[in-house]
Amino acid sequence: MRDILVFAFVMLSLPTCFQRPFYGLLVFSWLAYMRPQDLCWGFARTMRLSFFVAVAMVGGWWAVERGRRSFAAWDFRTRSIVLLGLLVAISYAFAKFHTKYTNTYFLEFVKILAIALFTTGQVDTKARFKTMCWTIAACLAFFGIKGGLFGVLSGGGQILRGPGGMMEDNNDFALALVMNIPLLWYLGMAEQDRPWVAKFTKIALGLTVITVVLTHSRGGFLAMTATALWIAWRSGKIMRAATILVLLAVLFPLVAPQEVLERLGSIGDAKESSAAARLMAWATAFNMIGANPLLGVGMRNFQPRYREYSVVPLSDTSNTYVAHNSYLQIWAESGTLAFAVYFVLLVSILLTSRRLFRLGRSRADLHWISDYARMMEATTVGFMVGAFFLNRGHFDLIYHWIALVTALVAVSYKAARAAPSVEEAPGLRGGGVGRIEVGWQDAGRVAASTAGVMRPGPQWRRRT
Repeated sequence: MRDILVFAFVMLSLPTCFQRPFYGLLVFSWLAYMRPQDLCWGFARTMRLSFFVAVAMVGGWWAVERGRRSFAAWDFRTRSIVLLGLLVAISYAFAKFHTKYTNTYFLEFVKILAIALFTTGQVDTKARFKTMCWTIAACLAFFGIKGGLFGVLSGGGQILRGPGGMMEDNNDFALALVMNIPLLWYLGMAEQDRPWVAKFTKIALGLTVITVVLTHSRGGFLAMTATALWIAWRSGKIMRAATILVLLAVLFPLVAPQEVLERLGSIGDAKESSAAARLMAWATAFNMIGANPLLGVGMRNFQPRYREYSVVPLSDTSNTYVAHNSYLQIWAESGTLAFAVYFVLLVSILLTSRRLFRLGRSRADLHWISDYARMMEATTVGFMVGAFFLNRGHFDLIYHWIALVTALVAVSYKAARAAPSVEEAPGLRGGGVGRIEVGWQDAGRVAASTAGVMRPGPQWRRRT
């Protein structure tokens, strides 16, 4: 029955995906992050449903929207994504091993970049940006809630694997859920006018935290801790946030399963088998980089060529490892230039988020930009910390996230160029009867702010 329902929904949605490519992008994201096909047991599990949706939405763009909406919004990030794809492709062309597995992985990476670029062209309004963020948040929250309830009802049973796709491994699954925590937090905060939504996101967030802990992923736990600290720091209520975090830290050893505590207690133990393997893989990665600084060894060639560069001689029956570090994975497999582009892309999110936050603070009607900027920033911090311990250099969610940053920049500047609207100031909301008037010191203020020249903020005056 599940197979029939999922298959029927996707097939019936194809005409709409063709006529409205943004709707197709939402369906594609649903298939990518909620993985309904992996919740099936029969024929739908192995069907390429996302491929059908991709063909319909891109074909629809070509037939319906071409000429009035570009395929991608071209800026520094989108051009860098294309450059990264070219560098990875050149590196892979000269790789030693080209197998069915590596070819499939490379084509999957190309698809990820293409969808990211397509997203920047489709998400061109505030409403579309919000809808896309909620789609991703809801899909990942489904598994956060499901895993959290399982943990509570089972008394802390371990979650061995994720739903499928690039989230099949428990470490990758944990990282995706960590990246979703800021989405749930900030999207929920923005829904104060709908208390039930804000309450739901808080419940989903709490259960997501439980799910991340039960994956036993140490990298995921460290990323989640860094994300929580970052949100607390950026909250503006550091003492209150610090008090809550300290309280949770005190309670955690009292409620967490013993297996979780033992697993997390081994984080700093270099002699523990998993930690020792990770350190050996990092050393081997640096050997690969030293021998192949320009092009690397090729995508997904790290493990097949591990024995050649291992810091410890290995026999044919010895275990080989992946890089266990996204930065070293990109660097060793695709070369120094690819690593530089990849790292600059991540840093650009942090710098752009900071600039957007300031833009949002410059006008009352743009305060929503600040909330979204903090959300993008916190999610990226979670990924960057988790990426240091996990092999997720080609994780689809981070490239989709880079695309959404580009979309947010375009949407924000479009809103800033528009005439300022008269609305209630955030700090005076609910403060009494009257209205808020926004006064401006000169007519060219908005254009100056969008060009990066930030002048004094608006003056709030209450009229009663």
